[in-house]
Amino acid sequence: MKVTEAEIVISAVSKKQYPETHMPEIALAGRSNVGKSSFINKMINRKNLVRTSQKPGKTQTLNFYKINERFHFVDVPGYGYAKVSKRERNAWGRMLEEYFTERENLKAVVLLVDIRHKPTKDDVTMYDFLKHYELPVVVVATKLDKIPKGKRVQHIKRAADELQLEQEDIILPFSSETGEGKEEAWGVLKHFL
Repeated sequence: MKVTEAEIVISAVSKKQYPETHMPEIALAGRSNVGKSSFINKMINRKNLVRTSQKPGKTQTLNFYKINERFHFVDVPGYGYAKVSKRERNAWGRMLEEYFTERENLKAVVLLVDIRHKPTKDDVTMYDFLKHYELPVVVVATKLDKIPKGKRVQHIKRAADELQLEQEDIILPFSSETGEGKEEAWGVLKHFL
């Protein structure tokens, strides 16, 4: 997909603030520092529409990005970051649950996992949560450029096994550095738009 327009519309913490539109939405979920912001920037050919940070836990709201006046990418807070208070984590949990369970515009969730490591317990919990609510899930295994070519297949298989991916779900290797996997990702995501 050729992206010609991309802009942040709103940062929301509750459904009262969601954009009032019928545009389809694709949410991006994953642990802190997995590369959600870099994924969005690479997909839309922008260096920094979405701010990337060396400090995990920066995204604390649902950030709605309008793409080509056709759909929204929705960047959700990363999970698994320990330096956030329990109260804050609980508030994020409620905010995410409300969005994932009540937003009719939500058509699919991209779950990002780091291909270098086995998916975390939090990754498995998020995948199970999304499947429980019957949301379509596309798993994107980020940081592909950090894995030798000869080991990629085994890393992808390990991620799929650990998450116990259901047959209809797809796992896509992806590199924000090289752009590898970008066309495949658009090929899959366009089916939800």
